[in-house]
Amino acid sequence: MTKDIETPPGDSKKLPIEDQLKGKTLQVYMYMIRKKEPVGVREVQRDLGFSSPSVANYHIDKLVELALVSQDEYGRYYVVQKVQVGVLQAFVNIGGLTVPRLSFFAAFFTTMLIAYIVLSLDNLNIYAIGFALAGSVAFWFETIRVWIKMPVT
Repeated sequence: MTKDIETPPGDSKKLPIEDQLKGKTLQVYMYMIRKKEPVGVREVQRDLGFSSPSVANYHIDKLVELALVSQDEYGRYYVVQKVQVGVLQAFVNIGGLTVPRLSFFAAFFTTMLIAYIVLSLDNLNIYAIGFALAGSVAFWFETIRVWIKMPVT
């Protein structure tokens, strides 16, 4: 669910978070979610390969304005609110890993296909194998497609 950012009267209308959280700003946000600890501007610049600390600072400031990130007493930044917008809706965080949600379905269909073949080796149904194989291939294809769109590798 996206929420609109409040704008003072007379200002040009600001865009919802989903429209502002994209590109390098989204990369910084994903990086900070993965880190799970406060990060400094130079650390973000170095780890994401930005040309200068001011580029990293610009994107961090955008995240602060969106109320997604805050600054601690040491000048380091940390995530205060997690939002699922755009491509982030297709991922789930497990421990330190960010994996596509569809990978669970792909693994399930693949496991069921292998289990069926192993348990019914003497009496295989070509239609059951075809449907399970089609499901596995479709889910793996979509998982890889979503994985390629992941903002930060």
